[in-house]
Amino acid sequence: MSSKGHKAEEPWQGFHGPNLGVAIELYEEYSKNPEAVEEDLRELFDIWGPPPSENESKPSATPDVSAASPNMVRNFVNAVKLADMIRRKGHLVSDTNPIFKQSGYPQILELSHYNLTEEFLKQVPVDMICEHAPAHVKNGLDAINYLKEVYTKTTAFEFNHVHDMEEREWLIKMVESGMYVPNLTKQQRLNLLTRLTQVEGFEKFVHRTFVGAKRFSIEGLDMLVPMLDEAVREVVHEGTQNVLIGMAHRGRLNVLAHTLSKPYKMIFSEFLHAPSKNLDPAGVSAGINGWTGDVKYHLGADRQIREENTAEATVSLANNPSHLEFVSPIVEGYARAAQEVRTSKGFPEQSVTKAYSVLIHGDAAFPGQGIVTETLNLSRLNGYQTGGSLHIIANNNIGFTTETYDSRSTTYASDPAKGFEIPIVHVNADDPEACLAAIHLAVQYRKRFKKDFLIDLIGYRRFGHNEMDEPAVTQPATYNIIRKHPTVRSIYANQLTEKSVIDNEYGDKLDKETQDYLQSQYDDVIANKSNQPKEMSPPDYVVNGLPRVKTSVPFNTLKEINEDLLAWPETFNANVKLEKILKRRLQAFEENAKIDWALAETLAFATILHDGTPIRLTGQDSERGTFAHRHLVLHDRETNEVHTPLQTFEKANASFAVYNSPLSEQAVVGFEYGYNVQAPETLVLWEAQFGDFANGAQVMFDQWISAGRAKWGQKSGLVVLLPHGYEGQGPEHSSGRVERFLVLAAENNWTIANCTSAAQYFHILRRQAKILEKDSVRPLIIMTPKSLLRNQVVASSHVEFTEGEFKPVFEQEGLGQKPEQVERLILCSGKIAIDLADRIEKNSDQNWDWLHIARVEELYPFAKKPIRELFARFKNVKEIVWVQEEPKNMGAWPYIESRIREITPEGTAVSYIGRTHRSSPAEGDPVAHKKEQERIVTESLTRKQ
Repeated sequence: MSSKGHKAEEPWQGFHGPNLGVAIELYEEYSKNPEAVEEDLRELFDIWGPPPSENESKPSATPDVSAASPNMVRNFVNAVKLADMIRRKGHLVSDTNPIFKQSGYPQILELSHYNLTEEFLKQVPVDMICEHAPAHVKNGLDAINYLKEVYTKTTAFEFNHVHDMEEREWLIKMVESGMYVPNLTKQQRLNLLTRLTQVEGFEKFVHRTFVGAKRFSIEGLDMLVPMLDEAVREVVHEGTQNVLIGMAHRGRLNVLAHTLSKPYKMIFSEFLHAPSKNLDPAGVSAGINGWTGDVKYHLGADRQIREENTAEATVSLANNPSHLEFVSPIVEGYARAAQEVRTSKGFPEQSVTKAYSVLIHGDAAFPGQGIVTETLNLSRLNGYQTGGSLHIIANNNIGFTTETYDSRSTTYASDPAKGFEIPIVHVNADDPEACLAAIHLAVQYRKRFKKDFLIDLIGYRRFGHNEMDEPAVTQPATYNIIRKHPTVRSIYANQLTEKSVIDNEYGDKLDKETQDYLQSQYDDVIANKSNQPKEMSPPDYVVNGLPRVKTSVPFNTLKEINEDLLAWPETFNANVKLEKILKRRLQAFEENAKIDWALAETLAFATILHDGTPIRLTGQDSERGTFAHRHLVLHDRETNEVHTPLQTFEKANASFAVYNSPLSEQAVVGFEYGYNVQAPETLVLWEAQFGDFANGAQVMFDQWISAGRAKWGQKSGLVVLLPHGYEGQGPEHSSGRVERFLVLAAENNWTIANCTSAAQYFHILRRQAKILEKDSVRPLIIMTPKSLLRNQVVASSHVEFTEGEFKPVFEQEGLGQKPEQVERLILCSGKIAIDLADRIEKNSDQNWDWLHIARVEELYPFAKKPIRELFARFKNVKEIVWVQEEPKNMGAWPYIESRIREITPEGTAVSYIGRTHRSSPAEGDPVAHKKEQERIVTESLTRKQ
């Protein structure tokens, strides 16, 4: 299909009069018997259908012939085919690689391959070949040569996978008309050369001054910095207030120094391991490092733009460890949060022009890491789209030491983007002006279509993966070429000299000025170097734990909100069974009535919104709830329209957003973390479909959520809900893997809870909302229940909501009434506590004075003070037992054993009851599970003789 052929008749442009008559006659023969015409004509008619009638055809200049033979028609068709092939396949023979010239498929653009001659093409109308050609293109031959110039030089395009006809037509028009290429002034060219000199000069100076130090240099892809500069300039000019950048470590120091304006002095002081706190100029922030810090090429920064006639804007580079692409969804979360206003009820109001995300990828990582595809999949989804991101592949044609043929199964690193219909431009990193033109096209496309755009910036890596590597060990031939290859700065300086834009000495003069300035900055750092060691302890507001906040809500407020949430529009027709279930909630505030888990959550959300705190909740089935308990979004049984009571109830004073997420953990958790960091006033919750699904996002928990505060000073109040409990359903959905979170727990980095009552859940959510903008804020990990969601044992009276608060340790009612007789004190957490309580209730006629049970609802931070006070009340206790459902090497026991022993009174035994050591979290057979669960409960409640 012609890439211009968006309407069936367009391929027939230029055919009229005798030419069109021949085409019509041939089509009539084809319609009677397809075999009656030659194969290439059959293909033509198969794809494009019949030619238009004479009245329908568009007049156009035609060859000076009195009649057209079938052979001539075929040649016209071949001319169009050639033009189409240039558009679709020109990238395969383009000059986009500065080191290696493409050698495959040369025949696809040869005239002889299409039985065409230059003389014939001169007779072909320009419009038939290139509708948007500039004025100097006079005939078909000129048009073909012009298309080759456009599609096969230092810029190449892939648009054929973009299915939307309007988008593709716009892209072709922009490219073939040349409208996307900015006409740079002399000053702009001088500025570009200056910037390239700064980029190269920084790398040369660091290489010479800090010999052998890792810096992951940008050299070979120097144009990345001017491209970022141009993207920032254009979108800020259009009114964007936040430009949010995510990238790995390759070239990061250069981007920090130039795009983010991080002072050279600060970077040099980091190389010298003596950073100064007094080097930030006004308007630039290098980010607030945490107490343990991070290496310099992982750090982020913010830069404020305050220029005359330009709206104030912020450019941010996100902190990112060496997990390369995993920062991508986090930056998308930043952007979405920056685009939304959350101060009114309903969904947040989104304006995509407010923020622009730029994601810089590695060529090996883009196809190699699944997080990229997960992130691309978010780009068009209601709950995650940001109105289009700019993707730049910093393509140095190698992954550490791995060649492209070992690292991907695709022709290009950019190929995964095709599945998401993202336009792709390949550009030679040694052609500076072409690189800026690609940025201009990307920004204009996003402005018009609000979609992602990808630039494959193809260059090379001048040195090894880091500056201590010798790349010639594994790529000798390649590095023999690279070492002889001139830098883009010198190439561009020579081009400007040839065009008489600069004289011969100008480039060298710029280079010397840059080196002299860098030397002066370095000398200042040396002169003022401080050897004072960095403080590695967390600040007091972290050490001191959470402040005490009031989380109870007056009875009348709760009752009114509950009634308001159930006052649906008269025209709304809910599912009949669901309506009956939900309307029972009207009775929840009657005397002796109980509030179950789902209602407690809804009331927590509603009161948080009433307090003016926005909420965002996502997860794979979060609207309804995986276990069909939540039902925050109701569907009209007749029209399928939705009604979300938390968005419309009268007392709401902030936005509420709930989305069913795609089947992704890694990207979605990263997105929600980023959203929360950018919008710290918002209660952001992510819910796993089952608790063990959190291990699909392990990098996010390991590198960001648990450690971001200590490494970068990056605060987060993200809430993670992990459905957890041993129900006999096999190993995969029993355990929320609480042990993995506990192993990462230190320095009050997060709260880990396992609640066993609706009121406890209500209060811990409200507590989290109250601390969001405080210095002491931290993430909250909650092991939420499954079977307990409908168990009335966990339901709570309304008094516990109106007068209570969250209790880190929750004692079982009815036990421990005679402290002097208690011999065994059981500590446990989560559903096993309900199993124990249920067994005691069924055997209430027995004497339980010898036993007391306390539920450790907050596992981390360890509730040392209340547990120690608990131990002190029961002075005759002979043994303290930790009981859990998980195997001994999992669950809380490996974490909590030493903490219990530390505060256990001397002479009191500490023991464990639960499953033995296992490699799998649970039994795969429900009968075996039931038997093992029975053993644990029985052993726990059997008195030693």
